[in-house]
Amino acid sequence: MPGYHLAQLNIANLAAPLDSPPLADFVANLQRINALAEASPGFVWRLADEGGDATALSPFGEDVLVNLSLWRDVESLSDYVYKSAHTEMLKRRREWFEPVAQAHLVLWWVAAGQRPSLEEAAERLQRLRREGPTPAAFSFRQRFLAPDAQPSLPLELARD
Repeated sequence: MPGYHLAQLNIANLAAPLDSPPLADFVANLQRINALAEASPGFVWRLADEGGDATALSPFGEDVLVNLSLWRDVESLSDYVYKSAHTEMLKRRREWFEPVAQAHLVLWWVAAGQRPSLEEAAERLQRLRREGPTPAAFSFRQRFLAPDAQPSLPLELARD
């Protein structure tokens, strides 16, 4: 087991109420996409409520969905996000979510076996918004290696 796992927080502002017709297709696919994540190589954990997803959780406001998960490494998460059936949903995000002018996704490393809290995740997102990418809060475009890997030098990468 590696010494660290990659934590990711992604938030999205709903364009309509979750139970409305414009979001019906999103909601209908949510269980399938969550199951795909859980079956993906490198998946470790995701935040879920008793219903099996996180749609009832609203730490960022009533109309903001939250996705908090842990992965073995950046590549595993990137493969799930950009190289799986999740990509179909990603392409349709403008149908379901409001545009965001600031960072809505943050990545950071946590010790293996630890699970980040929503409070920690929110702080990491705010830190990324305030300071830009650092080893403590970064993005797919400017990645940092796990603390036990190499010196904390940014890895400039275009999104896959």
